[in-house]
Amino acid sequence: MTAIEIDILREQLLALVDGLDARMPFDEAVADFPEEAMNAFPPNVPYTPWQLLEHLRITQWDILDYIQNRSYLEPSWPEEYWPARDATATPEQFAATIDGFRSDSAALHDLVADAATDLLAMIPNTPGHTILREVRVVGDHNAYHIGEFAILRQIMRTWPPGREE
Repeated sequence: MTAIEIDILREQLLALVDGLDARMPFDEAVADFPEEAMNAFPPNVPYTPWQLLEHLRITQWDILDYIQNRSYLEPSWPEEYWPARDATATPEQFAATIDGFRSDSAALHDLVADAATDLLAMIPNTPGHTILREVRVVGDHNAYHIGEFAILRQIMRTWPPGREE
């Protein structure tokens, strides 16, 4: 690829990491979420809004760790990618989940934005995975679950008053 093509690819990956283009940005999805609903189970859903956000945070952190840590150890699925079914969060833990997601998202953004990052190079000790692949995986995963979170808000009627749905 030419330098111009790499720059175009980098800009498109940054849009994916930042939640631009075809999905709701994370901050919009979680804005003004009511404290009393964070541990509530929506109808026919086996997890709470906080558990879903914590899953997003854990998974994004795991992919960032996979990219950066050459001593990476894969968590067991699904136990270590989701909080326990009976786990609840305090308002401080809910805020920490959101802050952790934002922090790891910013780290991914910085990694992709860095011109020294070779998006196409194979990550050492992986089966041919690249940063490009991992950013696509995390972008797809985030888009799916952020959309799901937005739908849960609609079902639970937790959007702020006056918000256009």
